[in-house]
Amino acid sequence: MGMDNGNDRQYAGLLQRDAAGFLLQCDNGARYRLELLRVPVDEVEKRVVVTGQVRDDAVLEADGIRLT
Repeated sequence: MGMDNGNDRQYAGLLQRDAAGFLLQCDNGARYRLELLRVPVDEVEKRVVVTGQVRDDAVLEADGIRLT
C-alpha cells in the first residue's frame, strides 16, 4: 500500500463494509473509516490488523492490512 514512515501504528479488529466503503471495528471499541489504496475483499468480515495512521478521530489511513 504506502510507505512506512515510522509513525504508523497497528489497529486490530473486525473489517466491515458499508455503502461508503470500509470500516474497522477495533477490539477496544473504537471505530474508524478506512482510507485504502486497494480493496480488501478477502478480509471483509474477518479479524485483521491494519497498519496506518489516524488522520482525525474517525479516519484511519491504512498502509497495510493482514489477517490475524
